Amino acid sequence: MRKALTHVAGAGPFFVLGVGDDGRAWHPAAAMYRDGLRGLIASTGAALGVAEARVAASTVQLAYAARLWSPVLGCGLLHGIVPDLADLRVGPSLPMRLNVPEPRGWLAADQEELAALAYQMVVTGQLEPLGGGVAVKVAAGLLHGNAAAAMTAALRVLTCTRPGLERPARALAQRLLGTGLLRGTGELTGPGLEFRRRSCCLFYRVPGGGMCSDCSLTAADDREDRDD
Repeated sequence: MRKALTHVAGAGPFFVLGVGDDGRAWHPAAAMYRDGLRGLIASTGAALGVAEARVAASTVQLAYAARLWSPVLGCGLLHGIVPDLADLRVGPSLPMRLNVPEPRGWLAADQEELAALAYQMVVTGQLEPLGGGVAVKVAAGLLHGNAAAAMTAALRVLTCTRPGLERPARALAQRLLGTGLLRGTGELTGPGLEFRRRSCCLFYRVPGGGMCSDCSLTAADDREDRDD
C-alpha cells in the first residue's frame, strides 16, 4: 500500500495521502466533521471574500472531496488497491493535507468491487458524516453534486498523466455515478470524462468567480432554480 500511495502521489498534490507521523499535528477527520468545519469555512470565506457561509462551505467540501477521491481512485486504477480511510487524519491548516496512521488497503478483484470500495471509503466513510455535521445549511443535492464533480475531476487529472487509463477510468466513473448518493447528480457528456452536473457549487457567487465547466447553469436567470 505504501508503494502504491507513493507512486500515485506523482500525479499531483491532490493525490498525496501521507502515511504515519512526520512531525505535523495531525487531527482525526471525524473530529473535524463533528465540529462542523467552522474554522475551515470561516477562513475559506475570508480568503474568497464571500459573505455567504454556504458558498464557503460548498467550496471547502468540494476541494476536500477531490482530495479524498484522488488517491483512492488513483491507487484503485493503477494498483487495484483502495486505501483504507477509516482512521483518516487532516492537517491543521490550508492547504488541507490528508494522512493515515498506517498504510492499509483493500484489494479490488474487478471494477465492480473497486467502485463499491471507493464509494464506501470516500462517500460513506467521509463525505456523509462531513455533510451531516457541517455547521452551515447547504442543500444535500449540492453536496452530492460536489462529490460527483470532484470524482470525475480527479479521474480527468489522473488520465492526463496516465492516458492509458482513459477507458477504465470512464467505466469506473459510470459505475460510481450510478451508486448511492451519486446517482442522479449528473452525467458524462462525451467519449471521455466530460461531466455535466445537475446542481451548482455556487462558485459564481465568489467575487471574480464564474461558472465551472461542468455547471448546470446555462443562463443567469436559471440560478435561483438550480442552486440546490
